[in-house]
Amino acid sequence: METKHTNGIDELNGQLRQPTMHPLMTVGDLSRAHTSLFEPTDFGMYCIVLIDSRFGRLRCDDRDVEYSAGTIISIRPGQVVSVELDFTARPSGWMLAFRPELLEKSGLGRDFYMFGYFHRDVDEALKLTGAERSVILNCFANIFAELQSPRDYLSNHMLRLGIGQLLSYVKRFFERQFERQDERSTSIQNRLETIIDNYLSSGLPAQQGQPTVAWCASQFNLSPNYFGDLVRREMHISAQEFIQHKIIVTAQSLLTGTTMSVNEIAEELGFAYPNHFTRMFRRNTGLTPMQFRAGRER
Repeated sequence: METKHTNGIDELNGQLRQPTMHPLMTVGDLSRAHTSLFEPTDFGMYCIVLIDSRFGRLRCDDRDVEYSAGTIISIRPGQVVSVELDFTARPSGWMLAFRPELLEKSGLGRDFYMFGYFHRDVDEALKLTGAERSVILNCFANIFAELQSPRDYLSNHMLRLGIGQLLSYVKRFFERQFERQDERSTSIQNRLETIIDNYLSSGLPAQQGQPTVAWCASQFNLSPNYFGDLVRREMHISAQEFIQHKIIVTAQSLLTGTTMSVNEIAEELGFAYPNHFTRMFRRNTGLTPMQFRAGRER
């Protein structure tokens, strides 16, 4: 089925079968929604969806996502989401959606970097405990009530506060579930080192180029943005800097352990031009490749 693109809050509210109360955001009841809401759609907005029943096959960017009653998914602009409806079950839950413009020149926008889960691709929805579900429902209720209230000079401020509170609780619950999973797995540094080392020694760089941040992120099933944030938080270095470090260490090993020429090493490591390799090597070590080799041969 062809992907739809939602043209603003008015169109989304039409699918939610409710009036528009704010030009940049809405909260809707999934049980009242038209079935077209669940067709493959890029909403062009940030969304938090509380799902309170299992009513079909959920897919995000052509990837199945496991979910059940009492789970949450986050959606970012550009992400295509759909539910292949099971018409024996009725949709149930709540959806918050807001345009990126709502973040402009606001405290919510300043702090939005905290909510990296929007850029993390996962194969299962966030599972809520009973108490956590109550907290989330209360957040939805507060935002919905503010939308229904007469507008005044504090309305937008109060709405952003309500959204920030909801997003913060989702962050807390998300980290409770997924960070514990990360702790049970091998550390990100060890996994990343293994992935890059295997790639650099495979002969693939000469054919496909150097490993990129996007490629490394795909090996973790993460978006590049979330992966970059995770590496910086856990390793206190950017993902790009870590990749370059691994390339330099491999180059040093080839310079001291083989008789390969500088041009051959550059090609082996995926550089299109040998002078690009020499420039990066010198920037990182203070020596040209030949100077480094000569120093080790003394």
